Amino acid sequence: MGNLKTEGTKNDLAGKAKKVEGKLTGDKAREAQGKVQEAAGKAQKEAGKAFDKTKK
Repeated sequence: MGNLKTEGTKNDLAGKAKKVEGKLTGDKAREAQGKVQEAAGKAQKEAGKAFDKTKK
């Protein structure tokens, strides 16, 4: 299921961007949102990889 990996990558990158934005502006809430979104993206990518392994 490549879709999970794609969505995971998008969330991972968006989360990193939010995290950096939060650090630069001093917005702790934005930084926290970024960390959560980044973690969710990494989890989605791993789930996609695991799903791909089960299909082989």
